[in-house]
Amino acid sequence: QVQVVESGGGLVQPGESLRLSCTASGSIYSAKVMGWYRQVPGKPREQVANRTRDGITYYADSVKGRFTISTTFSRDNLKNTVDLQMLDLQPDDTAVYYCKATLATTEHPHWDYWGQGTQVTVSS
Repeated sequence: QVQVVESGGGLVQPGESLRLSCTASGSIYSAKVMGWYRQVPGKPREQVANRTRDGITYYADSVKGRFTISTTFSRDNLKNTVDLQMLDLQPDDTAVYYCKATLATTEHPHWDYWGQGTQVTVSS
C-alpha cells in the first residue's frame, strides 16, 4: 500500500505566505515525479509545480517567482517528500491543493497517486 499525505493549508490574507508539505510512503520502488496541482470548483485541475527525480522542475506561469518547490527522493524509496513554499499569496491562489506522486510500486510500474487535498484560502 501507498500513502500520500498532505498538510499545511489554511486561511491567509493577501501578501502572506504558506508552506504545503506532502509525503509519499509505503511499498515504493521508486518515486519518479513529485508535484502539486490545484483546483477550484467548476474548473479543471491545474498543474502548479513539479520536479522529476532527475531534477527537472516545472512551474505554472501564474506562480513563477512566488512559489518554490523542494523535494526529497529517498534513496531507499521508503519516504519521498515534496513541499511548496508559497509567497505573496493572492485571492486567485485560492483552491484545493493536491499532491501527486508518480511512483513505481509493488503493484504498478508507473502510477499516479494523489493526496486527499488541502484547502488554501486567500482573503482579506
